[in-house]
Amino acid sequence: MEEDVLTRWRHDHSFGQDRRRPGESKTQLVIAITAAMMVIEIAAGVLFGSMALLADGLHMASHAVALGINAYAYAYARRHARDAAYSFGTGKVNTLGGFTGAVLLAAFALLMATESARRLVVPIPIAFDQAIWVAVLGLVVNGVSMLILGHGHKHEHEHEHHMRGAHHDHAHHHEHEHDDHEHAHPAAGHDHNLASAYLHVLADALTSLLAIVALLAAKYFGLVWMDPVMGLVGAALVARWSFGLLKATSAVLLDRSAAPEICGAVKEALERVDGNRVVDLHVWCIGLDLYSAALTVVTPSPRQPEHYKTLLPAGLNIVHATVEVHSTTVPR
Repeated sequence: MEEDVLTRWRHDHSFGQDRRRPGESKTQLVIAITAAMMVIEIAAGVLFGSMALLADGLHMASHAVALGINAYAYAYARRHARDAAYSFGTGKVNTLGGFTGAVLLAAFALLMATESARRLVVPIPIAFDQAIWVAVLGLVVNGVSMLILGHGHKHEHEHEHHMRGAHHDHAHHHEHEHDDHEHAHPAAGHDHNLASAYLHVLADALTSLLAIVALLAAKYFGLVWMDPVMGLVGAALVARWSFGLLKATSAVLLDRSAAPEICGAVKEALERVDGNRVVDLHVWCIGLDLYSAALTVVTPSPRQPEHYKTLLPAGLNIVHATVEVHSTTVPR
């Protein structure tokens, strides 16, 4: 009987992370395309003795590995979503996959810069016709991959139903909501794993495009130095994308507070009635479009924690919250 009573206070912590996201299927398809292109280029390089084809094939292999990490993050988060060992579900696995991809992007940028600087000092012979065709082929493949993935920096919302959790009798309350609203905090509104995959193919496409420009300039105008210079330009852009993704993902992984406008909206919603004052407030991202909150309310008219939860703006998608209530009345 006691267990039946306690059941209403228990709730699921998967927060929809057990569902397959669109980005997972897209990433898997891009991996298949990249791997196929890698095999073709490596085989052709060995068969025809082309270092350009062989080098680009190995380059494709490195990005296939990076995309494989992104695909693994999706699968891991989905399969372990209901694992009780994860206090707030596996939402941050998505962000961890994005962070790992950003680190690999930074390493790729460093490698590009190092090799470009070396070739600027010590130029090497270039088989222009062959190299141009390789670059064009790479641009086409990566262009298709970009179209498949879509823009990695757009919001990817899942249509989920509203779920209301139970209330804890020790002034703690948990509520689960899933909606399709956009949020003010960009770090939580992005699928970082998809963004990482997108940036990898974007970096490849940029490298191919810059290579085409440089090779054409070198072939027809004798500007051989354009090849390594374009490599340095590409490295700088890739590094910038990498650092931007590192900043966004690390903020989520380190539980950085949500944007001021989100915290402000929570505070305003609770303080507009009953003379309430929010004296302690923490709101942070726990997954894609998912927030958790812990707050302390001091009020002259204390009520049950569930009352204060109903005051929270539904559009913020706070799926897990703890409310502590104190009275300003001094006991006699």
